[in-house]
Amino acid sequence: MKLLQFTAFLFAVSLAACGNPHTATAEKSQAETPEVYPSVEVDAGAAAAMMKEAPEIVVIDVRTPDEFAVGHIKGAKNIDFTAADFEVKLSELDRGVTYLMHCQSGGRSGNAMPVFEKLKFESVIHLNTGFLDWADSGQPVEK
Repeated sequence: MKLLQFTAFLFAVSLAACGNPHTATAEKSQAETPEVYPSVEVDAGAAAAMMKEAPEIVVIDVRTPDEFAVGHIKGAKNIDFTAADFEVKLSELDRGVTYLMHCQSGGRSGNAMPVFEKLKFESVIHLNTGFLDWADSGQPVEK
């Protein structure tokens, strides 16, 4: 319950702070159709804080396996957005878990958000500044 409250708080803050149209749409859709997930757009510092507060968050890295091998967030699961079976692999995940999802700099992961929505994931945190921001901000990287 604590994670859900924390996620809801960050969701509200992100809406107030940046007025992200995708996030606002998700909020409206959630009110009308509860099965649509709440999404939160965060940078590396906010993502690290959320992961510290809620270590059960699962990290999904949507970069290629070669990019993943160079370095990734500890414990991340690599599901390549450019692979033909991306949606199939996502559909095998537990939709009730909170996921932190990212790519290299935010482009591919931003394009992956509609797939998470289509599959009705309940809680997706989008590291919209990507792995580059994670590494550049001094967050731990695993190889």
